[in-house]
Amino acid sequence: MNGKDQKNSIIAAVLSAILPGLGQIYSHEWRRGLVILIGLTAQAALFYGVGAQWLIGVMGLIWLWNIWDAFSLAKGIRVSTAAPIILILILNLIVSWKVTDIHIPSFQGEQRKVIGNIVSGLGKPDFISQKTRQITATAKYIVIGPGAPASIKQPAVKHGEPSITLSPSKVEKGTIITVTGVDFTPQSKGSMILLGADEIPAGSFHTDKNGRFEMKFVNDRYIPGDYFVQARMVVPTGGWSLSSTLKDAAPRMFETIYLAFIGTALSLIFALPLSFLGARNLMSGNAFCRAVYGLVRVMFSVLRSVEVLIIAVIAVAAVGIGPFAGVLALAIHGIGALGKLYSEAIESIEHGPIEAIKSTGANDLQTVVYAVVPQVVPQFIAFTLYRWDINVRMATVIGLVGGGGIGYQLI
Repeated sequence: MNGKDQKNSIIAAVLSAILPGLGQIYSHEWRRGLVILIGLTAQAALFYGVGAQWLIGVMGLIWLWNIWDAFSLAKGIRVSTAAPIILILILNLIVSWKVTDIHIPSFQGEQRKVIGNIVSGLGKPDFISQKTRQITATAKYIVIGPGAPASIKQPAVKHGEPSITLSPSKVEKGTIITVTGVDFTPQSKGSMILLGADEIPAGSFHTDKNGRFEMKFVNDRYIPGDYFVQARMVVPTGGWSLSSTLKDAAPRMFETIYLAFIGTALSLIFALPLSFLGARNLMSGNAFCRAVYGLVRVMFSVLRSVEVLIIAVIAVAAVGIGPFAGVLALAIHGIGALGKLYSEAIESIEHGPIEAIKSTGANDLQTVVYAVVPQVVPQFIAFTLYRWDINVRMATVIGLVGGGGIGYQLI
């Protein structure tokens, strides 16, 4: 700012004291003044909105700096903005710490158990399981009362097969029933289950070396009638097989990978040609080309600015729950993301090959094919693979809203 452009420093300071940034605008520092005016107002509103009104007073230091800055600018001296920027960052860090309630957690017993299960599960992935078979034996007892059967006909048992007997077999509520089991797998554990609309555990047992056991449980049934008790034992048969968890999850995992693959492929089909229309160095020849360039870049910005989960919710509403909705969400979001990356790669190419090709009399299409494409192919491949990597992660998340894949199984 030269001498004749200088403004009255007192007036500039007073204006900034009345309204931060106004003194800078008075000194023809429009950008600086608008940043201070809008930025400080928005920052104060943010602190007020999150309940940190006391920090608004601390911002008085920035208000004082703003007055000094306006005073100095009017004299042609530029003051460093480092101090107010650092102060604002520190204040926002304090607010973030308070709003997010960062603290050292005190885990309760149930929380510690859950965390222990998670850590244990990560240390022992459920990929394979030992082959087993289930051994069962069922018996029946009667709760005495009106309408109860007069006698009991126990389930038929073949000789040598596991069986249980109950004593007594006719009981009232609160009676202790003794269960005796024979011909089970020796030295093994099992559980006793009360059968009905809901299976109720009645206790556990352990067989001796002869496959026998004896246990007791209290009858809690009070409605007259007959009831069944079942002894269950799971014993290994030798060998290993894929676990049920892996059998359920693996197809969904593969579905997630292919969902991301086809979503990337569809976005590539559309983003590739559009990226050439969104490159400034190729679309600056005339007003029409510049208009097309502007429209394409706006489209890229809109598509990638919408959260993929929101697109997935809309896609689920349009085509239903399933992987197709996830594919559409990834493809639509990917067009904006890949289009921007591709077009910026085109804008960063060397212009020497373009001028060389044009000097031979090549038209625009030939220039793109022989001068532009060879320069951007390596970056296009890298960006595409990177996008596929991102899509695999996002495919997991969009499954939570019905977009298919492993995320759908998780939710």
